[in-house]
Amino acid sequence: MADKNTLTDAVHDLLRKAIIEQALKPGMRLPEDTVGEQFGVSRTIVRHALVRLENEGLVVTYKNRGAFVAEPSKVEAQHIFEVRRCLETEVIRVLCQGIHKDGFDRLEAHVRHEDAVRGKNDPVSIRLAGEFHILLAELTGNHVLARYVSEVVLRCSLIMSLYARNHSSECAVDEHSQIIGAIRAGDQARAAEIMEHHLGAVAGRAELTAQPDSIQSILSHYGKELAN
Repeated sequence: MADKNTLTDAVHDLLRKAIIEQALKPGMRLPEDTVGEQFGVSRTIVRHALVRLENEGLVVTYKNRGAFVAEPSKVEAQHIFEVRRCLETEVIRVLCQGIHKDGFDRLEAHVRHEDAVRGKNDPVSIRLAGEFHILLAELTGNHVLARYVSEVVLRCSLIMSLYARNHSSECAVDEHSQIIGAIRAGDQARAAEIMEHHLGAVAGRAELTAQPDSIQSILSHYGKELAN
């Protein structure tokens, strides 16, 4: 029998994967007994896993109601993307100063994995796209930076499942390859430019800025009443 910490890690990782791959939708309730039955673990193990997910911003817990997959507001989502841009700009700066050759091997292997599922499985593509950015941060060797990047990337994946129109695996894979190329060349300005465009496109698909209706569309309904 696996020990408590190992089981908690496993349940945490599986629930997080299910959230990021959009199998568990924002707002969905996560009853401890149901989750425990499905994974064959105690409610205590599930509770510890849910606390970790709450600390990562993926789950919220309400008194007397239980745990739910988080539903970030559009304002909160905008703030998360702003922080992500700042953190990933720092990642680019550090990596352009130096990265072990093994790092490029790992990045390119990851992109090949992304390419293999391109257009075949959007939930997995979304998860892999986020993991590429987490890997970039881990390769800086700065564990604090990697931790914060991991948190905001995971929360962005949740945001995309709530607000995004679609996922473009074509753009993600191509731009990831371009980022690797710019880092390999030590071209910080170019790598940062690609990253900024890339993250801007992701945020754009989330439609976080409400578009006001035109006066034509607003009044068309009333015009129909006049016609009657």
